[in-house]
Amino acid sequence: MSTRRANLFCFAAVFAVATWQALPAAAQTLTPFKVGVSDAVNTALPLWMAEAGDFYAAQGLKVEVVNTGGGSRGAQELQAGRLDLMRVGLSSVVQANRGGGDLRLVASMSNVIRFVLVTAPGVRTAADLKGGVIGVSTFGSESDSTISIALERFGLTRADITVKEYGGGSRRLAAVKSGEIKATAINEPTTSQARAEGVNVMLDLAAEQIAWLFSGVVVRRGDLAKPDVIVRFLKAVIEGNHLALTNETLAKDVLARELKLTDAKIVDISYTDFKAQAPPNMEPSIKGAENVIAQIGGAGSRALNDYIDTALIDGLRRDGFFAAMEQKYGKR
Repeated sequence: MSTRRANLFCFAAVFAVATWQALPAAAQTLTPFKVGVSDAVNTALPLWMAEAGDFYAAQGLKVEVVNTGGGSRGAQELQAGRLDLMRVGLSSVVQANRGGGDLRLVASMSNVIRFVLVTAPGVRTAADLKGGVIGVSTFGSESDSTISIALERFGLTRADITVKEYGGGSRRLAAVKSGEIKATAINEPTTSQARAEGVNVMLDLAAEQIAWLFSGVVVRRGDLAKPDVIVRFLKAVIEGNHLALTNETLAKDVLARELKLTDAKIVDISYTDFKAQAPPNMEPSIKGAENVIAQIGGAGSRALNDYIDTALIDGLRRDGFFAAMEQKYGKR
């Protein structure tokens, strides 16, 4: 090959590599990644904002978000390998692992209980609840744990009522309004919809700011041996979280679209609630983890490392990712 031809060949090769690197992430091969959510609620906003900001593609991911209709059901799907990651509270992780699973919560989208207890027409006191049905999303979920807390407040036990699975918050609210069930625990935006419709709020646990790993990022422990894809997902969603906290207009547009909200007032309340509660860098509350494990009780392990693993979050902090997000979006 002549010197001139060799130089042209090298130039063409370098140009091709440079051109590929300059292509948008969407034009490159993206890694499929399937994520479950327990319900369409405002705590899932960082997932949707990561898509709106093209952060998944920037991290080389093609993320599909699916609604599993309950936290415990989603944890089972994750353990079975039909999901790559699940946004679910720690209660479901504890129940899954005590049942033979091996899941770990690696980050948090909410470190406090977000539920209020709403009741059917005519149900105003603890005595009115006795003998009735209380609806939860799935057994072992955060709504299920919250019911146990509410019953304790009212001087009741689970033996005094019947707990049944009813799926998502909208379905549970409809069952309360019709009198099909006596009570259920719901969170935003369903809470605002219930208040607007005059549904009785018997107990507001959200207002109490109880430390709780309410909405976590959960994976199979075995996948943490090679965490590259999980780390890329965390980077995308944490940046989505920062974008949601700093770009109110876009965040409200995304909330309205994903939650199918048409009432601007409910959108405002849902966003304000999200902004007040969301941990910017998705760092889990250790106190919240301890409270969940203590509430569930039982004979199973109470060791935190059997249910949570903060190594990835610790690594992102150590490597300067959080500092970079604060520099880009401002410190909160």
